[in-house]
Amino acid sequence: MSEGCVFCDQSWMREAEIFIETPRCVFVSTRDPDIRARAGLAEGVLPGSGAIVPIAHRTSVFELTPAEWADTRNLLLQARVALHDLLAPDGYLLGWNQGGVLHPHLHVIPRFDDEPLADCWLRSAINVQENRRPDPWAPGSGRAFGATDELAGRAASVPGGMNIISLEAL
Repeated sequence: MSEGCVFCDQSWMREAEIFIETPRCVFVSTRDPDIRARAGLAEGVLPGSGAIVPIAHRTSVFELTPAEWADTRNLLLQARVALHDLLAPDGYLLGWNQGGVLHPHLHVIPRFDDEPLADCWLRSAINVQENRRPDPWAPGSGRAFGATDELAGRAASVPGGMNIISLEAL
């Protein structure tokens, strides 16, 4: 852990509505304005947005270990279940960020048909005020999580109201 590293200090992340961890990575997503501000996210713009962050310092996504890639995949699938239960998005936008921090991280952004900038790039999804939905927490159609999806039966396995899920057993 490095002094002052926003991703090494996970105490603020653990307060989020959705915090999922594995031995090597974490996923965090919240609508709490203080947590969003600490993460550098605009208030009220796609508040279900989250990120998968490797715990170890890496200067590039290309330095992730096979185990970190496996944990990232597991977290992405678990995050999708949790976000579907919370928001039923119409789709997702995924994007890696590795500039300026020692933790490259994967943004997991639920997208909705009623977003003003639904067809635009990654940064417009989370940090452009013009992309504020009429009701930021209104559920979408849920089409991003179809009935025949391999995870459909697992949605109920994510405990309601629980914000810390350990995937060490997987």
